[in-house]
Amino acid sequence: MASDEMIFNDEDELLIHEDSIHETTQMTEDELAILQASKDAAQFVKDIKKEITSNRVAMAGLIVMLLIGAIFSTWYWVIPRDSVMVETLYMQRSGHLVMSEIHNTGSREITDVEFDVKFQSLEGEILDSMGIDADAISAHSSVAGDDVEMLVAGHTVWDNYVIAIDLQYTDHNGNRQFEIWTHEVGDWAWEEFKDRT
Repeated sequence: MASDEMIFNDEDELLIHEDSIHETTQMTEDELAILQASKDAAQFVKDIKKEITSNRVAMAGLIVMLLIGAIFSTWYWVIPRDSVMVETLYMQRSGHLVMSEIHNTGSREITDVEFDVKFQSLEGEILDSMGIDADAISAHSSVAGDDVEMLVAGHTVWDNYVIAIDLQYTDHNGNRQFEIWTHEVGDWAWEEFKDRT
């Protein structure tokens, strides 16, 4: 029942002699070092797995999100910067409705604010205007209201018009800032513009 050192039992199962096992599984020192390193790495992963739980991963994620939020809020609230945005909404109703709002999105107050909005034809004829003067707009605040809203009646909604926005203010450093924006309106019944300094 043997053929070339292979031994089979009565049920044709391969039997291997103990001496041949010892001879064929002899490992070199390099192979033993690799095997030991693999065992050490597997043990390290098992130890880490015991240390790192899903609760710890969730807490670490929460801490990272809090750090990102702290960085953003520092930029938004603490770092000194000047930033002004004018938001203007145009709608066609029983005429032309124009509403504006001034946002001081910076972290410092602006002063001596002069704000004018003109509704004019494409040829430059001023059909109506509105405006406000404010002594100051504090940081992270807005100005809106009836003084920056106008309804222009008596002009067709089928023509195009121009909204001209003029903003002047004194920044924190005492420099006078001038901004002028123009927007052509009339193609759509509702349009919104956000102009930033």
